[in-house]
Amino acid sequence: MTRIYSPFIVAKFGGTSVANFDAMNRSASIVLADHDVRLVVLSASAGVTNLLVELSEGLEIHQQLDKLETLRTIQYNIISHLKQPSVIRKEIDNLLDNISRLAQSANVSPSDALSDELVSHGELMSSLLFTEVLRERHAEAGWFDARAVMRTNSNYGCAAPDLSALHQLAQSHLRPRLEHAIMVTQGFIGRDVSGHTTTLGRGGSDYTASLLGEALDAARVDIWTDVAGIYTTDPRIAPKAKRIDHISFSEASDMAAYGAKVLHPATLLPAMRKGIPVFVGSSKDTAAGGTLVHNTTDNSPRYRALAVRRKQTLLRLHSLETQPSSAFLAQIFAILARHAVSADLVTTSENCIALALDPTLATSGEDHTLTTALFTTLSSHCRVEVETGLALITLIGNQLTQAAGVCKDAFTWFEEHAVRMICHGASDNTLCILLPADTADSAIKALHYRLFE
Repeated sequence: MTRIYSPFIVAKFGGTSVANFDAMNRSASIVLADHDVRLVVLSASAGVTNLLVELSEGLEIHQQLDKLETLRTIQYNIISHLKQPSVIRKEIDNLLDNISRLAQSANVSPSDALSDELVSHGELMSSLLFTEVLRERHAEAGWFDARAVMRTNSNYGCAAPDLSALHQLAQSHLRPRLEHAIMVTQGFIGRDVSGHTTTLGRGGSDYTASLLGEALDAARVDIWTDVAGIYTTDPRIAPKAKRIDHISFSEASDMAAYGAKVLHPATLLPAMRKGIPVFVGSSKDTAAGGTLVHNTTDNSPRYRALAVRRKQTLLRLHSLETQPSSAFLAQIFAILARHAVSADLVTTSENCIALALDPTLATSGEDHTLTTALFTTLSSHCRVEVETGLALITLIGNQLTQAAGVCKDAFTWFEEHAVRMICHGASDNTLCILLPADTADSAIKALHYRLFE
């Protein structure tokens, strides 16, 4: 009798969780330990995407051969542990040959579309190998090409999904197969209307898992990574950071937006729309537990966590004319919009605007938000002062603007730091402080000790 899996769990495994055969085997044990896991979403094996990105940028032949040999070694080290490697080796060899061909094309004429096609091979290889690992452990497992359902626009490198098409295609082509087998698919990749492969950008595999969970009405999305959940801050900075066992969507979303690396902000949006809980745990140590992100938490604390974003830029724009501040503001934000730059934090005075820019928020896909063209345009309208090498520390909590003593709790620990900007009040749940990057770690340690230890 066929069991109807509704609801079911989507399990996503990151690069370190499928880095080699032992890691894949541990991840397979996680999948097989829970009968409700029916859909598995995979990243490329650790290190593979970086190699493919380098190949997509156009390398000399000898450099290409070095990268290709490293890729082959990673895949073959996994294949060598399989009991019946011959079939899967042929499939992997075909993909490696295709990578070689695309790398040669990139050396002649690189393009964003070619880059997406090439980079997608990391997930294709890891998902094929993982499917075989499951089958050798006597699981009913099938391989599924995510591009068959993940329709996107043609913004190569950071494509946006077509939610309506995804829902329709996933329900008709993927959902029925979950009734009969554990399906293994790829994160990060999709296909545009012309049939070209696209990628979803940073955090794309987590985002894929959440999107598929939403489209298929999953009961939960599990994100398996190399850390046992979400912590009050980065444990590498503050060793006494504590894991948060339960956290609300809004709190986790703020943490991700302001620099916490465990989840990308986009990951939570589909889950939030459907109210699907998201679990974050370590594939290396499932007994360590993890963090459940869901709609509400009881007795949410005033202070929840500290996040940090580095490589921030501060712009001070001084008006050259005597004009109403509203007109100056409108002028500046119109310029930013034309250059597809989003101002992260803003403070104003009578004739000056201070803006904090984060390169990761650039909608244009540029590596740096302050391009030469933007600087030139701004300079024709105002005097521009630029300061780089900054870090943004954000205190995430609940109803911070309504609570007394918040500023005392936070600012007392910045007495020895030259604070460049403070933003408080725009959000009830965040307090942001911009300061030199070389003082960020000491500031986080001190503030974490005061608030959480």
